[in-house]
Amino acid sequence: MLPFPPFRKRKYSRQKPRSGYSSNQFWIKFNIEGLDAWYHHWREPYHLLLNIPWKYFIILMSIFYFVLNGGFALAYLFGIEGIENAVKGSFGEAFFFSVHTFSTIGYGNMYPTTVYTNILVTLEAFVSILGIALITGLAFARFSQSNAKILFSDVVVVLPYNNVPTLMLRVSNQRRNYILEAKIRLYLMWDEVSKEGNFFRRVHELKLLRDYSPTLAMTWTVMHTIDENSPLYEVDIDTLKRKKALLLTSLSGIDESIDQTMYARSSYGFQDILWDHQFQDVIYHTTDGHRYIDLSFFHQTKPIDS
Repeated sequence: MLPFPPFRKRKYSRQKPRSGYSSNQFWIKFNIEGLDAWYHHWREPYHLLLNIPWKYFIILMSIFYFVLNGGFALAYLFGIEGIENAVKGSFGEAFFFSVHTFSTIGYGNMYPTTVYTNILVTLEAFVSILGIALITGLAFARFSQSNAKILFSDVVVVLPYNNVPTLMLRVSNQRRNYILEAKIRLYLMWDEVSKEGNFFRRVHELKLLRDYSPTLAMTWTVMHTIDENSPLYEVDIDTLKRKKALLLTSLSGIDESIDQTMYARSSYGFQDILWDHQFQDVIYHTTDGHRYIDLSFFHQTKPIDS
């Protein structure tokens, strides 16, 4: 399944300015293999820190904390005699004095005694207020985000439904709660050339048999009928390949657990469309009349009977 543009997995890359471009006309993009599909511009650090995985957020905050305290420790070294009971020339003593100041822990046997050291303490105390406020705000913003746990099928199938070719994909909620007022949209994006010979990338919204569900708790098979009104009518795989077709799907709803709107999306290339296939069933019945879902077969398909 193709990732949503521009979220493509690629190795770390640095984009250098071309000749004639000023420094403010380019930016650094990066992506690291194994970190899912995230990258951002360094000029947008807020979005970067909101979207990177938690472990890398903690690593970055730890680096910020130690680098900042290390910088102040170097400044304290120039006036180490202004710190009572500190060993002269000891970076460790200056570093821990900085940690005490930054964290407002309070001083024990070490405390400032000179004007230079008190000025640094005042400056670090101010920086610590801003730093703690920013880190707390970022952590709260990350915790308050509504992250969807929606599972999209790896492929899209086309098979007859009521004697009409129908395109189908499958979605499921991976959490044990309900998504209320769920809505889904399906779009077809491909290359077109107008009658005047102008090339452009066009997006068609595909009409669905049902694009709304009051509650999404188990699975949902999304269906688009390929009839005379569909842009996919009488289109074969070679046409989709030539036009570089891409299916885009987006789902929104209200997460009942936190009462916030959530969004999820996925995309499919022409090679992800399986003709004359159907999804394997994932809903099973127990002997006592209950139903359960086995998501281990969620992505599996099989050819339809002739």
